[in-house]
Amino acid sequence: MGAVPKRKVSRHRRGNRRQHLALTPPVMVTCPRCGELMRAHRVCLSCGYYKGRQVLKVNAE
Repeated sequence: MGAVPKRKVSRHRRGNRRQHLALTPPVMVTCPRCGELMRAHRVCLSCGYYKGRQVLKVNAE
């Protein structure tokens, strides 16, 4: 016979094991150039700037 648990794992012990599996929302900051919300350390998708330089060309519609 294969590996079988000796006894039932309680809800508390199971929950303690899984307490680090919760998802956290991404960190959002405001763009210093246009003021839109953007992910931290990434290119702003509304203006195309990152660290004061234009990285993406964004079409103004």
